[in-house]
Amino acid sequence: MDTSSKNQASSDLSKVTDRLSLYQNHLLSSSPSYTASSSTNLPSKNPAPMSRDPITCHVLNTLTGTPAAHLPVTLELLSSPSSATSSNVRFTATTNADGRVASWTPATADAYRVPEILASLPASDSKTNWALRFEVGPWFEAQGVESFWPEVEVKFTVKGRGKEGEEGWRHYHVPVLLGPWNYSTYRGS
Repeated sequence: MDTSSKNQASSDLSKVTDRLSLYQNHLLSSSPSYTASSSTNLPSKNPAPMSRDPITCHVLNTLTGTPAAHLPVTLELLSSPSSATSSNVRFTATTNADGRVASWTPATADAYRVPEILASLPASDSKTNWALRFEVGPWFEAQGVESFWPEVEVKFTVKGRGKEGEEGWRHYHVPVLLGPWNYSTYRGS
């Protein structure tokens, strides 16, 4: 390697290191903070946005071997130990081109978001039960494919308040392998 190539490689490495340092400083300075409300024990409805919600999903179409893009999905809170969260708490989303849902939209305008609900739990080991419903019948029908499933529902339990680094919290990711006649799921990472 000649001297000019070494100098260019050193300069490129320096630029990459500087850029990574800037990203790291930005990420460390923008961690979300929540302020608890005294009357309901729920945090402010306007916390700093997260890059992804504490619960996400990913759907792959096993018939075509491709991501299940544009699939309507509903996330519903089934039970919670917190008295501040009522029943019928629902969120909606549509999978992106990669078949993923990274954030949820509350079904009603005055509802709290998923991170706020989890943050309001009374203890770091509190459990909540959730359901993910995938509207697969109409989705397959729109593609001219007959489906045995009108919808696929996956129920699961989340333990913790959804705060990264808090007492063993791990992100809850629910991948689904979906075909017109079968499906399977597991706890992802």
